[in-house]
Formats: sequence, structure tokens, C-alpha cells
Amino acid sequence: MANNLLKGKRGIISGALDENSIAWHVAERAHEEGATFTLTNAPIAMRMGKINELAEKTGSEIIPADATSVEELENLFSKSQEVLGGKIDFVLHSIGMSPNIRKGKSYGELNYDWYQKSIDVSALSFHKMMAVAEKQDAMNEWGSVVGLSYIAAQRTYPFYTDMADAKAVLESIARGYGYRLGKAKKIRVNTISQSPTKTTAGAGIGGFDSFFDFADKMSPLGNALAGDCANYCIFLFSDLSKMITMQNLFHDGGYSNTGISEEIIEQMGK
Repeated sequence: MANNLLKGKRGIISGALDENSIAWHVAERAHEEGATFTLTNAPIAMRMGKINELAEKTGSEIIPADATSVEELENLFSKSQEVLGGKIDFVLHSIGMSPNIRKGKSYGELNYDWYQKSIDVSALSFHKMMAVAEKQDAMNEWGSVVGLSYIAAQRTYPFYTDMADAKAVLESIARGYGYRLGKAKKIRVNTISQSPTKTTAGAGIGGFDSFFDFADKMSPLGNALAGDCANYCIFLFSDLSKMITMQNLFHDGGYSNTGISEEIIEQMGK
């Protein structure tokens, strides 16, 4: 059900690969709520996904950008303003990648060049996006920037290896830039710590299916789905959340505050 929560707002949505992506659901919901926006992803990711279908469905223009490149981000923000006819009201950072996880490296055996790549792609790109937006004065007052995180930034999950470090950096950047942009232009910056979600990226993590089931049993409401996360993003982009900033917001069905559930106790007793 649409309520025109984003009517008249302009945005940039990154990271939509296919219909399993949270960013894909965010784009669909933003369109339903009256927003106009550009879509962006790394050129290699675009070749792998279905972003053209999403662009056609939402009437959006695609602007390819490697989020680790300041030059390409500068083009993304300047061209987005040109295409959309004004400054930006919301930005979604839905970008994460770990070569170490892809290659099955344990935390004690990390390839440090790959480690730096994980941090650059998954966290520093968040800083670069906001730095470019600030220098271009590309965002309207009371705008909203949202990054997608995970509880492993604050708790230990052995299988998440260097991505846990990247998400911790991401959340710190949200606080640092949340203060800076808030003072300058009342722009708010938040991260969402989402339930394990069956995205294309998530499926690449070893043991993901088992952990997905574990988290679902631990959470009193069950795992939050990609569509649920999209609804939360829409709320954070809207004027209804204008005084929320510098927060890491858990969107996980209660998982983050549950010590153990009856279902897990029963399962361990078998």
C-alpha cells in the first residue's frame, strides 16, 4: 500500500543486482511511494545482474559507478542531479564484498590485499559517497543517507571474517558523517543491521543456510525479509524519521536482544 511518503523526493540507490537484493526491493518501494531516483552499481556487477529490468520497471536511469573511485562517484552525483532535476534527498548504500570470504579464508589466514579491498568496497565507499555529496553540495537539507550493516559489526561471527571489520568501520563512518552533515545541513545518516537475508551476496557465505535457520528460530518475530527491510528504508528516507541520525538500527525480528529461544533449547536437547 502506497502513501506517497516520498512524493517529490529524489534519490540514488546503489547495489541492486537482482530481485533478491534488498536494494531492488527498496527501489520498487521508493517508486511506489512517489520518489524518482537513479540506480547505480559497479560495471562488473551490472553485467551479472538484472538492473536493466529494474530501471525499466521504475522509470529510472542507470549510472554505472565503481564506489571505490572518487572520480566515478563525482560523476554519479553530478549526473544524478542533472537527470533528476535537482539536489538529492536520499541515498542508499547497499554495497559489500569480501574476496577473503569468497575464497574461504579464515580470520587468521586473511590475504591482506583482499582485506583492504573488503574495507574499501564495503565501508570506505560509504565515506567517499558522503564526501563527494558534501563537496558538491549535492543533497538537500533534511536529506537521509542509509547504509546496510550486520550484527557481526558488534558481535563475533566466525564465518563473517573481515566483513565484520568492514561493517564496524561502516557504522563508525555513519556516526562521524552523521554529526558532520547534521550540523551542516540537517542531513541524517544511519545504518540498518538487518537479519540474515537470502540475497545473492549472502548465499556466498559458507554455512549461510544453517545460520539463517538458526537466526529465524532465535528471533521472536522470525527473520526480517528483504521487503521488510525495504519498508524500513522508506521510513528512514521519509520526513517521518527526520530526527533520527547517527544510529545503528537493528531490524532483525528481535534477534539482537534475545539470549536464547525455546526453539533453540528444544533443538539442542534432541
